[in-house]
Amino acid sequence: MRLRTPLALLGAALLVLVGPPLLTTGSGAESGTHIPGLRLMVPNTPGGGYDITARTAAKDAEDAGLTGSVEVFNLPGAGGTVGLTRLVNERGNGKLAMSMGLGVVGAVRSNHAPRTLADTTPIARLTEEQDVVVVAKDSPYRTIDDLVTAWKAAPGRLPVGGGSSPGGPDHLAPMLMARAVGIAPKDVNYIPFDGGGELLASILGSKVAFGVSGVGEYRDQIEAGELRLLAVTGPERVPGLDAPTLKESGYDVEFTNWRGVVAPPGLTDAERGKLVRLLEALHDSKEWQASMKRNGWDDAFLTGDEFGAFLAAEDERVVSVLKELGL
Repeated sequence: MRLRTPLALLGAALLVLVGPPLLTTGSGAESGTHIPGLRLMVPNTPGGGYDITARTAAKDAEDAGLTGSVEVFNLPGAGGTVGLTRLVNERGNGKLAMSMGLGVVGAVRSNHAPRTLADTTPIARLTEEQDVVVVAKDSPYRTIDDLVTAWKAAPGRLPVGGGSSPGGPDHLAPMLMARAVGIAPKDVNYIPFDGGGELLASILGSKVAFGVSGVGEYRDQIEAGELRLLAVTGPERVPGLDAPTLKESGYDVEFTNWRGVVAPPGLTDAERGKLVRLLEALHDSKEWQASMKRNGWDDAFLTGDEFGAFLAAEDERVVSVLKELGL
């Protein structure tokens, strides 16, 4: 026993000396961004824009040492409103957040959802991106003009697929396109899918004449030659992709989508502050900056109350556009 007692004391002393660096190094603890057990919900199917954004953000935060492992899980349904209801019901849970965007704003309206984004805690808007107009590689439409000519001749016979419910970005973009080319939006045969991942199979299988979704969702398939890119919806061409904007093609449409993160209601100021600090640190990391460039995402960072005000304004905008389009 005389030998074991000094050894035990020595071991305890070493634990005291070694312990703190092991707990803090690379975990984000020193900067106040470490959230043990953090879970990030994706309210649509794997492969869509919310999914890609969430998984990219989780990996980049881990790689940058901002926090520990982040669990990303999917809870699809009703354009994101199933996930939204789950989020709101997790009141006071500071270890849960949800990836979302304009699609959820529209789905709340089109589905008359019982919960709205006003019931959540706004954390941050992360990115903005253009939509792309794509067809299968063997489609007869080689240019945006080819597609528009056929679409105008028989709008009901050319189904367009989008990865969002009515009122979401992949619905609003083709409706604005239709109006610009002289097609009544109510005559458009729009088929909604629960995210870009679900839509992809229908485009590749020519079950829809063309699809509209985010550039980051389909960039790999475009570069691999599986999809033919006809046009982009934003104000400028997307670097690295050979396609005109709708405006330069003669169609008066300019449209972009955005994505962000919200959390359950009822968080303490400390819990909300930690989530905001984590995303601020992620935004400033070299890992996230590289991911934005790779995916063709534009920086649209906005946090807290300012993001909350933006969400309220987007809700009003969606209602206004839908009324303007007669939808």
